[in-house]
Amino acid sequence: MPKAKVFITHPLYPDARNLLQGCCDCQFWSKPERPPREELLGRLKDKEGLVCLLTERVGDDLLRAAPKLRIVANVAVGYDNVDLPACTKRGVVVTNTPGVLDETTADFAWALLLAVARRVVEADQYVRAGNWQGWNFDQFCGTDVWGKTLGIIGFGRIGRAVARRAAGFGMKVIYTSRTRAPEEGEREYSAEYRDLNALLAEADFITLHLPLNGDTRQMFEASKFSRMKPTAYLINTSRGAVVDEAALVHALESKRIAGAGLDVFEQEPFVHPGLKRSNVVLAPHLGSASNETRAKMAITAAQNAVAMFQGQRPPNMLNPEAFKIR
Repeated sequence: MPKAKVFITHPLYPDARNLLQGCCDCQFWSKPERPPREELLGRLKDKEGLVCLLTERVGDDLLRAAPKLRIVANVAVGYDNVDLPACTKRGVVVTNTPGVLDETTADFAWALLLAVARRVVEADQYVRAGNWQGWNFDQFCGTDVWGKTLGIIGFGRIGRAVARRAAGFGMKVIYTSRTRAPEEGEREYSAEYRDLNALLAEADFITLHLPLNGDTRQMFEASKFSRMKPTAYLINTSRGAVVDEAALVHALESKRIAGAGLDVFEQEPFVHPGLKRSNVVLAPHLGSASNETRAKMAITAAQNAVAMFQGQRPPNMLNPEAFKIR
């Protein structure tokens, strides 16, 4: 029996490549730039599988161009780049890579939080530029993290991992989430539930851990910033479009909030010029960017695709109703 034809939009890591090649007839995109749209659609004409990154949009045009497509294995936990209802309607299974990037993304949220609070990037640039003439008492004074209040919006796996790290800084942890955690979960993470408005008013640092969907798109808009402390910081490692960037820029310019640490942006890779400020730390979507974690993500996506073509249920299906054994 011929192997299923699969297009992979990135070379991935060796273990993931080997796993895919052992089961499938693979075609890898290896150029440094992302595949142009027309070329992507052309490559999919005879493909039964697509292993893609969050940069590839999977919508009706792609599905029409790929009549044989059976699975989209997204190498990400978020899947806002995929039109899930359209895939389900056409019987195309969609999978993601949950669970393997939680700790790494939590680490990076803390990296941003500490960097903006203690002005690490500003100080680094100052030293590199040769401007440092010696120690001074009030040079680059930031704000303490120890003992402050951390507000977590979205208390899923990553949000809870962030909360666990807060214990080492003696922080008070408050959270809000679509579903309140059970009492034992709150005790485990020493976290107290608040409604959103109460959290905004109380927290010194607010970190976002939300999926992007119709309910969360631009959820963080002007009225939210108006409720925050003027000494508070916003950290976002979820999806950029959760935040109204124009409102964030206004909040920063008017000193409505003290600063921000951003790993994601509303229209990536475009970064609003108003965010390029000394009290904002910017990163190019690096939340899960460790070699260990990205390799695990690639393996998970590969396992999802291989299971599909071996007649098994892919372990991370987002639309199991689309799965059919052939």
